[in-house]
Amino acid sequence: MSMRLTTKARRGMVVLTAVAGLTLGMAGCGGGGDEDKKPESSSSASKDAGKSPQEGQDEVLAELKGEDGLMLKITSATRDAGGFVTVSGELKNDGSESARVSVRTAGNETEIIKHGSSLGGATLVDSKSKKRYYVLRDTDGRPLTTTDMPRLKAGASIPVFMQFPAPPEDTTEVSFQLPTFASATIQISG
Repeated sequence: MSMRLTTKARRGMVVLTAVAGLTLGMAGCGGGGDEDKKPESSSSASKDAGKSPQEGQDEVLAELKGEDGLMLKITSATRDAGGFVTVSGELKNDGSESARVSVRTAGNETEIIKHGSSLGGATLVDSKSKKRYYVLRDTDGRPLTTTDMPRLKAGASIPVFMQFPAPPEDTTEVSFQLPTFASATIQISG
């Protein structure tokens, strides 16, 4: 039994050492001070290559104003290999009083509404192909998005996400729409 625990402990230390080494290696690949001289047209994937997820959220694709001082800041719209687009960001209360996300952000589809508050009413509109993409649902009909959002105190924020079917590969620009918020054009990376 003690041999088994020793083996598990060693295995854990090896994994921990490997993760630490990879983290340090990625930090060392961050580049020098010449990054300011690179052209602005490089893809966001290459900009984020040596950054942690928190550092990659510095770039804002869009800011959408909503009701009661709410602000949705979209920081990424990434095309996944499985045929999905995941839109991520931050929902912040820029107002001076506590605010709750409107129930209208869930949309008006019965299947989504019955699962409670969410961002299930969000859509991506591909003007080029003249198609609208709705938030995906799991097998129980729950939207693949942030749900059960709390009341936000003034200045507070929460991370949010929404997952959609991916538009065709050649579509990189779509209009993001969410009930009670302004719409905005965003770029899909990946």
